[in-house]
Amino acid sequence: MQQYDIILFGATSFVGEILTGYMLEKYPVGGDLTWAIAGRSESKLSTLKASFGSAAEALTAIVADTSDQASVDAMVGSTKVIISTVGPYALYGEPVVKSCVTQGTDYCDLTGEPQWIKKMVDRYEDAAKISGARIVHSCGFDSIPSDLGVYFLQEIAKERFGQYCSTVKMRVKTMKGAASGGTVASMMNMIKEATKDRELRKLLVNPYALCPPDHPFKTKQIDLKTPAYDNDMQAWVAPFVMAAINIRIVHRTNSLLANQYGEDFRYDEAMITGKSILGGVGATAFSAGMGGFMLAAAIPPSRWLMEKTILPKPGEGPSPKAQLAGYYDLRFVGKTHDGQTIRCKVNGDRDPGYGSTAKMLGESAVCLVKDISKTDKAGGFWTPASVFGHTIIERLEANAGLSFSEE
Repeated sequence: MQQYDIILFGATSFVGEILTGYMLEKYPVGGDLTWAIAGRSESKLSTLKASFGSAAEALTAIVADTSDQASVDAMVGSTKVIISTVGPYALYGEPVVKSCVTQGTDYCDLTGEPQWIKKMVDRYEDAAKISGARIVHSCGFDSIPSDLGVYFLQEIAKERFGQYCSTVKMRVKTMKGAASGGTVASMMNMIKEATKDRELRKLLVNPYALCPPDHPFKTKQIDLKTPAYDNDMQAWVAPFVMAAINIRIVHRTNSLLANQYGEDFRYDEAMITGKSILGGVGATAFSAGMGGFMLAAAIPPSRWLMEKTILPKPGEGPSPKAQLAGYYDLRFVGKTHDGQTIRCKVNGDRDPGYGSTAKMLGESAVCLVKDISKTDKAGGFWTPASVFGHTIIERLEANAGLSFSEE
């Protein structure tokens, strides 16, 4: 029996605690949205509730553990939507997805692990279409600003020019935020897997890796791994670490929207480092540092040393003050086949990976409950833009501190 609209599984994780606070503020217990928190430790759940005082007194806490499938099944069967913040998803995510697919329960998460998404799609998409479960991965900073930023730009292009842009690029103009231990753990696990699996390494360099097997896309994509000068931005750019997941989500969106951006659609992402020669120096330094980190993470002794000494541990992350001080400004440039151009931007008002991600994730779940019926969007593995469309943009602007605008 579905007692709840939403259950937040992993409420005591770093992002889960932030999201619990957001939900208590926006959707108070006893209101028209029924929701609960869940996790594997009853004591930690009790401590979390106590930290929010009277606002959380009536909040239901459910004990569930991914190592106990029966507990996961009971949790999933009691709600319309599961939010999962339990990662690395490649290690702990499948039991929840499997249960949602089996029981027809909707699901969203904040994963940035393309290899795991691919595995889940391959294993469960057919069953999700039958059961009616809508599975929506990457509903945080990976990859809502990128996916919905492209979607927003393409809406304008279609209305103004009667055609979609055949090329779109996203550039991080400014961003202030810090990584948490959970994100680092997911990244390190993905690198560890890739060093052992040749097929996984091939998947991680394929921009169409998350598209359906019958996709028609063959256009060679830009894979920025070194510093470059961007003429559209009149600035130097460097590789953007989140591009690995965002680019694949955007191309999957195109495929799920019947290739409406075009079969020859191109998309890439990078970080702006500056307009002067110092920007070039910064792009070179950042690229070298990123390459050095990836190399060190691929070698077991240096990976172990980094994990033990310099990298944040799971449960660690930016302070509440740092989250509030965070922000991001993403710029999009789209061009049609005949050379017409549109520029848009997406801004967020919190630390991108945590303060802002929590709000995006929460609103994604609410959107599934309140706005997108199963007759509008049937069961299957969706991307944020392909399932939510403009509806989530309106929600994010109204509630979550994001703005989408044309330059």
